[in-house]
Amino acid sequence: MPFSLPPLPYSTNALAASGMCQETLELHHGKHHNAYVVALNGLIESKGLAGKSLETIMAEAGRAGAEGLPVLNQAGQHWNHMLFWQAMKPNGGGESLPGRIGAKIAEDFGGLAQFKEAFKQAGVTQFGSGWCWLILKSDGRLAVTKTPNGANPISTGEGTPLLGCDVWEHAYYLDFRNLRPNYIQNFLDRLVNWEFVEHLLLSGGMSSGQTA
Repeated sequence: MPFSLPPLPYSTNALAASGMCQETLELHHGKHHNAYVVALNGLIESKGLAGKSLETIMAEAGRAGAEGLPVLNQAGQHWNHMLFWQAMKPNGGGESLPGRIGAKIAEDFGGLAQFKEAFKQAGVTQFGSGWCWLILKSDGRLAVTKTPNGANPISTGEGTPLLGCDVWEHAYYLDFRNLRPNYIQNFLDRLVNWEFVEHLLLSGGMSSGQTA
């Protein structure tokens, strides 16, 4: 089956009161994300992707280096956005984190404020387009990292993504113009779905459930 664009888990105007307007969601999900899906489906036969899961495709493309970039840029962006949409909710963020994720952030970063600063710094210092991430490393510790373009911690082998923030300009320009730091701060303070992050921590990460 070809890859498909999942619907948003909320209406396109659901995040407006939390700093992400309806037009941003309509363009970002309906145009940008959809374009990655269409482009990835166009590569299935020519790149021998049939029968492979999205996660396998990303990992193999990441190991292939420059040769794998045409596939990684589409497959990675498809997967990244599926996580991104679920990692937000209306009236998200807050200072009280659920269960294990709150305890792990306190344990591994020293507290929520320290995590936010590290996450924001990763996003601000990602030159050009890319993502900043909260990941679970193989040693069981949480860490913050960043990736360029469509790459992610699965394609780089760094760890299991628990939270990702899109720092491509199309993610924030309508709402925050060129102020990427303000966008990331708003994402952390008002948009993050910490229950979803907790779920990924406890379940071992997100599976797309999609196969070429």
